[in-house]
Amino acid sequence: SDATALIQYTSGSTGDPKGVVLSHANLLANIRTMGGVLKASSADRVVSWLPLYHDMGLIGCWLGSLYYGASALIMSPLSFLADPARWFWAIDTHKATISAAPNFAYELCLKAIDGAKINGLDLSSLRAIMNGAEPVSPTSLARFAQRFAPYGFRPEMMTPVYGLAENAVGLAFPPPGRGPLIDRVDRKALDRDGIARIADPGVEGVISLVACGRPLPHHEIRVVDDASRELPERREGRIQFRGPSATRGYFQNPEKTAALFDGDWLETGDRGYIAGGDIFITGRIKDLIKRAGRNIYPQELEEAVGALDGTRKGCVAAFPAIDARAGTERLIVLAETRLIDDTRRESLRKRISETSQSLLDLAPDEVVLVPPHTIPKTSSGKIRRSTARVMFETGQLRTKGTSPQWQLVRIALSGVAPRLRRLSANFAISAYNACAWSMLALIGAFVWPCVLLTPKRIWRHQLVGTAARLFFRLIGCPLTITRDAAVPQESAILIANHSSYLDSAVLVAVCPGELSFIAKEELAHQRVAGPFLRRLGAIFVRRTDPAGGVADARAALQSARAGVRLVWFPEGTFSRMPGLLGFHIGAFSTAAQLRLPVAPITIRGTRSILRSNSWLFRRGPIAVHIGAPIEPKGDDFQAAVALRDAARQKILERCGEPDLGHERVMVAG
Repeated sequence: SDATALIQYTSGSTGDPKGVVLSHANLLANIRTMGGVLKASSADRVVSWLPLYHDMGLIGCWLGSLYYGASALIMSPLSFLADPARWFWAIDTHKATISAAPNFAYELCLKAIDGAKINGLDLSSLRAIMNGAEPVSPTSLARFAQRFAPYGFRPEMMTPVYGLAENAVGLAFPPPGRGPLIDRVDRKALDRDGIARIADPGVEGVISLVACGRPLPHHEIRVVDDASRELPERREGRIQFRGPSATRGYFQNPEKTAALFDGDWLETGDRGYIAGGDIFITGRIKDLIKRAGRNIYPQELEEAVGALDGTRKGCVAAFPAIDARAGTERLIVLAETRLIDDTRRESLRKRISETSQSLLDLAPDEVVLVPPHTIPKTSSGKIRRSTARVMFETGQLRTKGTSPQWQLVRIALSGVAPRLRRLSANFAISAYNACAWSMLALIGAFVWPCVLLTPKRIWRHQLVGTAARLFFRLIGCPLTITRDAAVPQESAILIANHSSYLDSAVLVAVCPGELSFIAKEELAHQRVAGPFLRRLGAIFVRRTDPAGGVADARAALQSARAGVRLVWFPEGTFSRMPGLLGFHIGAFSTAAQLRLPVAPITIRGTRSILRSNSWLFRRGPIAVHIGAPIEPKGDDFQAAVALRDAARQKILERCGEPDLGHERVMVAG
């Protein structure tokens, strides 16, 4: 399974193509997980015009159909390009359920398909049509859905996805049938501060980004800063991944292979952010343009310029170019046009500058108009911005400088601001963590001996609850509590999702009275945690010893019979990856046997503040929702399962994270 199956050369949109080595295991893992999300089967019918030298065509459509035994109709790419309506008629004729194409194909259909060519067309057989392999345009999605709705196309069919050759093909897929999810964020906050702040309705300066799905099962995605520190939700940074589909490196290219890996994580070369478990792509790292203290991504500007009369749609490149004298970056817009008249060309340059100014609040330093077929592209139609930049800087485009001399000082100074912000951000993170850990140490030094010496258990719990609330207030992490009902004060089982080391402290802070936590046995043997938790009435359980686990379950039952409120994290553990894991049955079996209510408590925000396997605090809000208690409908195993499923569904609805019930997290023995 580890033997090399194929060497897949990347399309090379940001540099020379590299040979991605993929094993049989990589391919099978990717095909299985993509098919699992799509619920693919032999009943599916696939239509594809994608070339077999394209990963989406070869692995996604061809090999995917072969693996699941689905019928597949493979068209020539030239047939589609000559007449895009042929793709739709193939879907209609063969009643296809699945298809895929890059974003440019949907734009081509909008532009080239005449209504007379598709009279009687029926696309209603489709259940998923993927849009990936290049930036997904929210405008394209909306226009396509509206244009082809009369022909049976439904918005939920459109499936924006994310992937890369280094992970075979697919990395993130949305839930089937959800349809496109568009995030409207404040442009200035994203450009200047890297914060994807949701924009208020009706305000200007908004950028719309498309959710490209959640990590495939058994795969992980994270977003990190320049120092490879994981960022919280809605913070933009470098996107990294790992999983069973990931390549082991580039063929005979140790230098590029070394640059690909950051520990056991792989670099995607993209920037973006995570929100609600979905990945949002903001652009390629190498395409990033730093101007006037801002991060500018070219895709949106290219799309807007390509929509102007006189330019060729999909034939616009925006990229940074180094100013040799000032040593800073200039914003260059390269656009193909068939216009020859000088007056009309000058008018087009002016309109391009105005479009950039309106869209980005920033005019380009230079607009270059070139003949058709000048801008270099990859085999899959992506703009090769790095090659276009080299052509510009080496004079192959016969460019003329247009920037006024007085702008040199401003350009030079503009490079200072990003450096100062990076230094300031790193200092702020270090200072905040020093403060947070100092507060934790000071509060812990006071609370720990007090808990050990305080005679009454209720006093001990009151002390710990007060200390927890004080800690969150001091580190700037406000607690917000909503509820469907009050926390049960008598015998009950309290369950909560588990996403951080802070979750226990949160529950103590928001739940008054005595609580008995179900804790892993390893904590009982720790010098600091063991005595502390015992004084608070914790019940220690053995997670990897079946015989011991039976005895532990009896101890929990005895405590519950005595009227103690038990607190359970039914996921059993937590990980850095956003998502709600499957629930173990123990808490619900206890509740069913004793006919005790289960109160589902949902915690949001703690994963971003202090993630698994990280000791780096990040400031953020914490939201807690206390759900109405759920009564068991029996005392047998079936009643326990029904209770578990009902409680998990309540938490899943409110946690704002994807359903990872399919994931299995290994617990060390």
